[in-house]
Amino acid sequence: MSAADINNSAEKATGKVKEGLGKATDNEELEAEGQSDQVKASAKQAGENVKDAAQKAGESIKDAFGKN
Repeated sequence: MSAADINNSAEKATGKVKEGLGKATDNEELEAEGQSDQVKASAKQAGENVKDAAQKAGESIKDAFGKN
């Protein structure tokens, strides 16, 4: 797990906490902020996944042509 993965997971967890607190205290703004944090973290993680997949594909192509 990379540092970016850890940061995204932490941001998502923070968002869940904010959302839960917002629901518990009937604070719609805090609840929405928590949901927003979770969406942002998920989007960042998706970008990291695409980047990792592209890097692995590039490495596979290099290996296929014998260029390390």
